[in-house]
Amino acid sequence: MQFHTEFSPEALPYRIGLNSQIVTIGSCFAEVMGQRLIDNKLTVLNNPFGTLFNPISIAKLLTMALRGNTPDEDLYCERDGIWFHYDFHSSLWATTQNELRDKLAACLGQTADAIRKADYLFLTLGSAMVYRHIQTGKVVANCHKMPGSLFEKYLYQIDHIRDDLTRLLKTLHKVNAKLKVVLTVSPVRHTRDTLPLNSASKSILRVVTHELAVWNDWITYFPAFEFMMDDLRDYRFYEADLIHPNKQAHDYIFGKFAESAFDPELRSFVTKWAQISRSLAHRPLYTDNSLAHRQFLVKLVAELETLSPCIDVSTELAEVHRRLEKCMMYNE
Repeated sequence: MQFHTEFSPEALPYRIGLNSQIVTIGSCFAEVMGQRLIDNKLTVLNNPFGTLFNPISIAKLLTMALRGNTPDEDLYCERDGIWFHYDFHSSLWATTQNELRDKLAACLGQTADAIRKADYLFLTLGSAMVYRHIQTGKVVANCHKMPGSLFEKYLYQIDHIRDDLTRLLKTLHKVNAKLKVVLTVSPVRHTRDTLPLNSASKSILRVVTHELAVWNDWITYFPAFEFMMDDLRDYRFYEADLIHPNKQAHDYIFGKFAESAFDPELRSFVTKWAQISRSLAHRPLYTDNSLAHRQFLVKLVAELETLSPCIDVSTELAEVHRRLEKCMMYNE
């Protein structure tokens, strides 16, 4: 007897390998997935602009980066002595406008360089609800806790979202013809927008991502939203706020992503790396200077060295050597 609707996604037509270079952009779910990839030793530029929910801001920043444009001078703002920019997340801030301008330019340059080299772009859309800055008439990515009277909030029209993303994807393909794009709709529930508007918002994003994936053979859709809504489908897979998926949900969705997106070599590596990660996290129960623990560390060094031709394990090797030296000092 089945108690939930389990399904497996279709395999990606182009599989991710251990040496693939990846960029993630979008909502907090993009950052979660990016960190999972990093934890499994892939090369990832993870959400460099910070959390971006709406596709209009995502398209604007990526286009800005790829064309070498500078951030809109009208959208800098200052709050309590700290400078922000309405097109970027509040994690990008500075104590002066000039300092922030330099920081944003570096971020845009880093992102453009990574996109030009990348094999995959993991793009997560969070909401079709947008905030328009009334004074400038421009849609913003973040209000930075400025007074609500400065903004107008509304549901962006589906045709405009489709057009903006289509232009972005053409630009991406032009600068990097080998780039493959994986689209997702974030499973995070935007309950502040009300549940009816959240449903309308997610529906718009889902229709657009479906069309883009159907029209372009280098774009695919990964059903993270459907896994959360239709497969897991239970509040025990949410954090206490009942909005964000919890670790158990992320484990499950990432496992489904690996199943559909990773090539056999990478899947085998991920299994092996999980065992090594557990060994790296292991601490002896009673003493760290026993002969058994020393032998354990020597074996761990050997396992890491077998992987060193394929991936960078210098940090892990340095840490294990440090522990081993400490163990040997006790036994001298």
